[in-house]
Amino acid sequence: MGNMMRSEVPERQCWDLSLLYRSEDEYRRDSDRILSIASEIEAMRGKISTPHSINRAIDLYQELEEKIALVTSYSELKMSVDYCNSENMERNSSASLLSSQARSRTEFIKDEIAANTAEDIEDAGRINGRNRGFLLSLLRDKPHRLNIDEERLLSSLSPILDVPYEVYNVSKLADIAFPPFTLNGASYPMTYATFEDSYQHDGNKDVRREAFRVFSRKIKEYQNTASSLYNAQCQKEKIISSLRGFDSVFDYLLFPQRVERELYDRQIDLIMEKLSPHMRRYAKLKKRVWGADEIFYSDLKAPLDPSFSPSITWEECRSLVLDNLSVMGEDYLEMVKEAFDNRWFDWAQNQGKSTGGFCSSPYGKNSFILLTWNGKMSDVFTAVHELGHAGHFREANRCQSILDTDVSCYFVEASSTLNELIFAGSLLKKSSDKRFKAWVLDNIIGNTYYHNFVTHLIEAAYQREVYRIVDRGQSVHADTLNRIYSSVLKSFWGEDVTLDEGAELTWMRQPHYYMGLYSYTYSAGLTIATEVSMSIEREGKKAADRWKEVLRRGSTLSPLELSRLAGVDISTEKPLLSAIERVGEYIDELERLVL
Repeated sequence: MGNMMRSEVPERQCWDLSLLYRSEDEYRRDSDRILSIASEIEAMRGKISTPHSINRAIDLYQELEEKIALVTSYSELKMSVDYCNSENMERNSSASLLSSQARSRTEFIKDEIAANTAEDIEDAGRINGRNRGFLLSLLRDKPHRLNIDEERLLSSLSPILDVPYEVYNVSKLADIAFPPFTLNGASYPMTYATFEDSYQHDGNKDVRREAFRVFSRKIKEYQNTASSLYNAQCQKEKIISSLRGFDSVFDYLLFPQRVERELYDRQIDLIMEKLSPHMRRYAKLKKRVWGADEIFYSDLKAPLDPSFSPSITWEECRSLVLDNLSVMGEDYLEMVKEAFDNRWFDWAQNQGKSTGGFCSSPYGKNSFILLTWNGKMSDVFTAVHELGHAGHFREANRCQSILDTDVSCYFVEASSTLNELIFAGSLLKKSSDKRFKAWVLDNIIGNTYYHNFVTHLIEAAYQREVYRIVDRGQSVHADTLNRIYSSVLKSFWGEDVTLDEGAELTWMRQPHYYMGLYSYTYSAGLTIATEVSMSIEREGKKAADRWKEVLRRGSTLSPLELSRLAGVDISTEKPLLSAIERVGEYIDELERLVL
């Protein structure tokens, strides 16, 4: 099924992009409107000098960003499901170029607005409260902005500056052709998606280990290309951080997240130290249950009970999600129904489709959710996770201007992982089947927490070492990246897990390194979600309603302020230590069920 071409996929498995644009003509009209708005804004050059002209400029800028969001989302969504389609690639390149041209022509308004007196800027915010957040962010950014011509040049170069990430994706999803592998006379086709979404979770150790070997051997052929692309990305970020006057690339990358370096380092250091013993215990539990002499890195994502893998249809998935997210309220459930009934999801398996899952929520429209459906209960958790993002941005987009919906990535994974915890907790309460309860607990530990607190946190620890090298003015290459990743894995797993040959190449498999300091934020979001989930367990609807109010704030508050509004104080290490303790409790309960 994963070898189907996109043209062969049944319509019901594909998202309905007509919800975004009913025709290519509509898409082109919005593309033309982008240039028109840019011209209107350009006509204001040198004239943004009063509270009213400030608001007029921002209103036009909002409309521009709304159109850019729709046009680029459409082109990116088209491409994400079929990187083999040259028409999709050309459309996306054109949309990227169009948006960068429009932004480079209009970048001057930020400097002109910031050049006004604080009194005029404050008056503008009082006249139009929806613009206040944007005005405050301009004042915060001001010390790190270049002059108008330099900002315009940087903006116009964005299509070129984004090339490392684009080439990484094309190489990964369109160029690398994996050979099939054979076991006991059976042939197994291999793609990026089949390995990431299926084989590494396979209950048959021979299948997952051989798949890991074949997969790793193939991607190793591309390690020098991948390391060159990643080094280019890191050097670009270091250069821009210096241009903008930051002391280090870390400060530059954390600045838009609106968090201090202390929170970043704490997240990595505490999890590497405090969570590691719990996860080693989990690995040893697997080894004991399986009766194995040793457990390999390639085994870590396999289920504790390989003989028990609940299957589920797409239609059953809809019912299960609705039944087990009911605490979120009727308005939330209406969104879930709409998502399933109006084809917000793209759950097909086809060649050239992006791996993993994501939720895109273009302003003023519904969300679009990508995942790969394998008919397993674990896929439901992916759907639930992405629906968490959809619910978040439905609230933020409704209540804030587009300029106040760019939520810090430190906080953004809280809504998605909270959904997973609520869903799992409901499943546990409703079931008396020990085997099923053990499966749910294994999924919480081995998927939700493993994915966010282990996979992405190890990435973050590795990434921190890379940026430390870059901050010293040095570059990184394949051998260096392999060595760093291997060292981080050994530090976390110690002698309890045997590293397969190829484990050190895991850095090649994730796109997060092209998104700044993003990897660590998965654990940050789950830390907040863990605390909020326990509040919802205690208080029910009251806590759920409080959480939805937090989501409505968009980016008008910092992660620290949003968390405090939700009843979580991330200025201390207490929430993170509590979340780590919760993982230990889950493992305790799992041991009681299976031993």
